[in-house]
Formats: sequence, structure tokens, C-alpha cells
Amino acid sequence: QVQLVESGGGLVQPGGSLRLSCAASGRNFLINAMGWYRQAPGKQRELVAIINKRRDITNYVDSVKGRFTISSDNAKNTVFLQMNSLKAEDTAVYYCNADLNLYDLGYARAYWGQGTQVTVSS
Repeated sequence: QVQLVESGGGLVQPGGSLRLSCAASGRNFLINAMGWYRQAPGKQRELVAIINKRRDITNYVDSVKGRFTISSDNAKNTVFLQMNSLKAEDTAVYYCNADLNLYDLGYARAYWGQGTQVTVSS
């Protein structure tokens, strides 16, 4: 069984910063990609940022480019999302997602974290 454990959400004023973390643990796996999605009330879940480990590339939704940075610690199977210059419209539940190659089982599948609330408000 694989688990994704998130941390780092909270309440911050506009213009402030937060850093989210997501650690993958459990059975044998290789990380194909890890990223962050968010879902605001009444809206669809959207991809915020992703690291594709196999291609060594990162992608961001346009609305966070220049403000958010995704990074990873390969030794700890952890991905981070540094969020700067936060705006009210960044308020959402942020979910970690990992596409893992379960090589001992012979297939890949996606896992989701439990979600962490980010609220940007004065």
C-alpha cells in the first residue's frame, strides 16, 4: 500500500507565502510524476504544477507561473510546492498526486493525498 502525506496548508494574508509538502511511502515504487492539484468551492479540480520525473520537466498552470515553484527531494520521495505572492483566488483545497510505477506488481497507478486547505485572506 502506498500513502501520500501532505502538510503545510493554512491561512495566509494576500502577498504571503506557504510551502506545501507531500511525501510518498509504502511498497516498492518508482515515481513517474508527482504534482499538485487544487479545487476551490464550486469549481473543478485543476492541475497547478507537476514534475515529470521520466522526462525531467515541470509544468505550471498559467495563473501561478512566476509565483509558485515545484521541487522534489528524490531521496525522501517528497515533492514541495513553494507558493509566493499568494492571492485570494489561490484559496482552495490542494491535493498531492503521484503517478507511481509499482514495479514488483508490473503496473503503474495514480495516488491522491488527503488534501490540505490553503486560505488566502486578510
